[in-house]
Amino acid sequence: MKDKILKWTNFLLMADLFFVLFCFFWGVLALIGKLNNVALGFDLWVSLWGSVIQPALGLLMAGALISGLSSWITQRFKSES
Repeated sequence: MKDKILKWTNFLLMADLFFVLFCFFWGVLALIGKLNNVALGFDLWVSLWGSVIQPALGLLMAGALISGLSSWITQRFKSES
């Protein structure tokens, strides 16, 4: 059961990583487009920043910290046995 939960958690974190990377590249391209007066959705990106992109970043960071901590704890208990 633990392995199944860990597998799905890792899958969701990986999907979140790709979503964050997509948002980053979209933001960069949209900013370049705005500077060149080409509509690439910069205003939409800015409107999604607080409600979609920031929580995705927070989830990614929290997941990375929790994953690293759980791995460290697991290794610690295995080495003591």
